[in-house]
Amino acid sequence: MDIRLSNLNKTIINCKKCPRLVKFVNKVSNDKRKQNRDEIYWGKPVPGFGNLNSKLAIIGLAPAAHGGTRTGRAFTGDKSGDFLFKCLFQAGISNLPFSKHLNDNLNLKSTYITNILKCVPPQDKPLIKEITNCSNFFDQEILSLKKLKVVVTLGKVAFDNCIKLYKQKFNIKKKFIFKHGKKQLLPNGLIILSSYHPSPRNVNTKLISTTMMVNLFKKAKKLANF
Repeated sequence: MDIRLSNLNKTIINCKKCPRLVKFVNKVSNDKRKQNRDEIYWGKPVPGFGNLNSKLAIIGLAPAAHGGTRTGRAFTGDKSGDFLFKCLFQAGISNLPFSKHLNDNLNLKSTYITNILKCVPPQDKPLIKEITNCSNFFDQEILSLKKLKVVVTLGKVAFDNCIKLYKQKFNIKKKFIFKHGKKQLLPNGLIILSSYHPSPRNVNTKLISTTMMVNLFKKAKKLANF
């Protein structure tokens, strides 16, 4: 891993800026779920993963309570992640159709995955102040990916905050519309692809399907040219 990203990740892991989130992460990590009661939870902010040469970035909202908060890696060990990596595998982006733990030999092709928020919020509802506190980490992650061509945002909150970063950077006034599969171009040539979140609820209600998501990631891969 690049030394800049390594140092950033250490800062993220040690962050305690949001007392409400620190308290909730500790509670989740101590109470645990029945099926995970014998495991030691990660119990800290969860940094992104991938490499600095990635052409594609996939952005979610926050680590899952018993997913990333338990395993220490975004979208790892929860149902949303199970669905996501199945789709990434079928799209030729991931070498495995699952992501279970930090040492499962998962590798991503030219892709970086992270969340807007590095800690799980109660009821998956972050406060504006918490998103603001975390935005500096997210900004540094995304802006350090110098070869980045395409960003896939998973869910409207991830989309809104990603757009906010670039609106400030380029002083953009126009309105961006969230719609699954919609391609939007930024002044620096970067492409934003918005997507519904791969949550069990969205899958079960058929808002999204495996075919829809695989096609979206194939589209992202083609646009990013890898």
